[in-house]
Amino acid sequence: MKRTAILLVLGALAANTAFAGLAAVFDYPDVLAAPAAQVMADFRHDQAAVSALFLLLALGAGLLAPIAAGLAPLTGRLAFRVGVAAAAVQVAGLLRWPLAVPFVTDPETFRMLGTVLGTVIGETTGYLLTAAWTVLVTRVVGGRVLRACGLAAAALVVSGVLVPLEVPGADLANFAGYVLWSGWLVGLAVVLWRSSPSATVASQGQAVRAGG
Repeated sequence: MKRTAILLVLGALAANTAFAGLAAVFDYPDVLAAPAAQVMADFRHDQAAVSALFLLLALGAGLLAPIAAGLAPLTGRLAFRVGVAAAAVQVAGLLRWPLAVPFVTDPETFRMLGTVLGTVIGETTGYLLTAAWTVLVTRVVGGRVLRACGLAAAALVVSGVLVPLEVPGADLANFAGYVLWSGWLVGLAVVLWRSSPSATVASQGQAVRAGG
């Protein structure tokens, strides 16, 4: 479990570092509200840096797969599958920036990629699966406070599905959700790092009895 704890911290660190870098270099995610041609021009202005930061962000999202695998003995097969799926859709959405956008010259194609790979797959599906995985994990790992933080983070992350509908405050709630979720990941890492073998066995028994 200590390896999974390390991955939890690395995932949170990679995601937050990349997001902060993108905000500084690319004005992300606010830049996405600009016309497609302007977003493409801004991307090409700092293409190397922006691409590298999106790769780092994808790495942070992708770490959810080995994390879910590491937690599977405690959380069960369903949580494992949901976690891997959450990682896959987010990575697919994020990798469009370094792998596809550099070769796109048509704003309409850029918008289509953003809608399909970004909004639908990477964001909406990613929000739902990430929240679902978080809820499944909180059922069997962590104490009352950590469980409450995880459930609150999941609820706020899900609010991101309302962003494309331009619901007031949804983007801010989603951002706050991911900040809280990052803290929950670190808290989860601490619990796993400190857990004794006997505690791990007990948690495995709880997961089995819960139908994992």
